[in-house]
Amino acid sequence: MKIVLAPDSYKGSLTAKKACESMAKGIKRALPEADVIQIPMADGGEGTVQSLVDATSGQIHTARVDGPFRNKVDAKYGILGDGETAVIEMAEASGLYLIATEQRNPLHTTTYGTGELIYNALERGCRRFVLGLGGSATNDGGMGMAQALGARFLDEAGFELPPGGGSLGMLAHIETISMDIRIKESSFIVACDVDNPLCGGNGASNVFGPQKGATPEMVVELDNNLSHYANIIKKDLGIDIKDTPGAGAAGGLGAGMLAFLGATLKSGVDIVIEAVELRKHLEEADLVFTGEGQCDFQTINGKVPFGVAREARKQGIPCIVLAGSIGQGIDLLYDHGVTSVFSIVDSPMSLDQAMAGAEELLEKTAERISRVIKIEKEHNY
Repeated sequence: MKIVLAPDSYKGSLTAKKACESMAKGIKRALPEADVIQIPMADGGEGTVQSLVDATSGQIHTARVDGPFRNKVDAKYGILGDGETAVIEMAEASGLYLIATEQRNPLHTTTYGTGELIYNALERGCRRFVLGLGGSATNDGGMGMAQALGARFLDEAGFELPPGGGSLGMLAHIETISMDIRIKESSFIVACDVDNPLCGGNGASNVFGPQKGATPEMVVELDNNLSHYANIIKKDLGIDIKDTPGAGAAGGLGAGMLAFLGATLKSGVDIVIEAVELRKHLEEADLVFTGEGQCDFQTINGKVPFGVAREARKQGIPCIVLAGSIGQGIDLLYDHGVTSVFSIVDSPMSLDQAMAGAEELLEKTAERISRVIKIEKEHNY
């Protein structure tokens, strides 16, 4: 048998690679002759860098860059096994987790450090980029990112704007002539699973601003500033990004990447599926195992098990999901390639106990399922 393992990480418990290894151990005890292929997965959010590096035998690099308040932080990014593709999670440099709750203020936070990570990867020879936008602390429309790569954002007097979304209302002119010329030699794919536009009631400021520390008054100011920012981009760059689906991701960083990097926005799990060549690995497979920490109605919205099951279904391969816990709405998955969903929790236990024992629980569940498969294989039921 050929069995493909393609799980997401189990947040707080196991990386996707470790999840693959645990599943493989259990399967091999029941089906020692099985050809087990391990493909660590991710959906473009947290863990994407590690999963893609693991899946392609790449390397993790660390750079000293500006954090959300221009404070220095050590941020990690990956270079895949091809040596030319960089994978960057913007949260490493510009993430909400880097700021204490009482200090959050999207009027002043910047994506400058994310631009520095791109620059660092350019210096290492990368010309293909995969960028994850989840978990941002910012609402600056990607201004800081573009500044780090040489763009200039000027007020009426010709002075450079200070960091943060609060200054965009003063923007009068954008200069891109000094941007790093290597950007034009590069391609940028952005993992984006939200369709929020830049501005308006469903835009970056209104939907995501409050969780970044914005008061109702700040939300109005930030939304107005992003609208003005979009108008200046249209005037100076000839690019209209105000109503583009996904432009509002990460406080408008999606818009900035469209405007200044010529990026393409794609579903995160689809990017990973292509990067790890999942479709090729699925060829002639008899079974697929995937999984995540919590499987519920949200899984259908571009999460790893949904993406893996969809691809398995195209090739007529059964797909089993192993979840840390099972919530409401999993029946939806059965119409999209999932054959069955199993919880790895095998007795009454607390969440902390389940997370601490996830490696063994996953291994034992994979073994039990494989023993049922062994019966079918040996007796041809």
